[in-house]
Amino acid sequence: MVSTTERCADVAERLAEAERGNAEQVRKSAELILGVIRADALVFTAGAGHSLAAVAETFYRAGGLACVYPVYHPELLPLHGAQHSTKTERRSGLAEEVLAERAPGPDDLLVVFSTSGVNPYPVELAAGARKRGASVIAVSSAASVAAAPKRAATTLIEEASIVLDSHVRPGDSSYPPEAPRTAPLSTVINAFLWNLVLAEVVDLGAAQGVDIPLWRSSNVDGGDEANAALLAKYGARVPALR
Repeated sequence: MVSTTERCADVAERLAEAERGNAEQVRKSAELILGVIRADALVFTAGAGHSLAAVAETFYRAGGLACVYPVYHPELLPLHGAQHSTKTERRSGLAEEVLAERAPGPDDLLVVFSTSGVNPYPVELAAGARKRGASVIAVSSAASVAAAPKRAATTLIEEASIVLDSHVRPGDSSYPPEAPRTAPLSTVINAFLWNLVLAEVVDLGAAQGVDIPLWRSSNVDGGDEANAALLAKYGARVPALR
């Protein structure tokens, strides 16, 4: 049996690997987001299945970026029907239906979280955003994409402007190391990569004199007042903030 110390060390090394392997991509991603902020545009974030946990991490949370538009369709959430959510992610055409309601434009950015990066929904979402002139960041796993059965004309990695590679093993599980079947790491690493990008955005903003719109906790003094200004600015453009 692995000790708690050994398990923590293994997870820490996976995070360190993700940080080392994405240093340049993190910087480029932060530059794209800074461009969105300068243009007073929006960062669209999307995923399906458990990748929606990463979308939740990007949206309306303490310390998070305020100019985020979460792309969401209820049939993609396992809590609304587990088997149906899998079928929905594999349905070609859904991405265009979602984009028809509200799509990123040339000043906007789309961030798509998908570890396997092969199902039609994330792939077509990225392709549709690029067709409309938006840049696309894929948070995916090259190893998982290579191992997964292809279900779309291309892959998310192929459609992306920038790829943040989580290095997650095919199947996502990480334990036991010799034959992984539990302890998936994609949620942890996706959140870590996103927050690396946010930290870089704040540093770049400070260096270039750009104010970064960040939410504050509503459970600290002044939090509600600070957030009220951001809600007034973005509420009309991001329906989920209402």
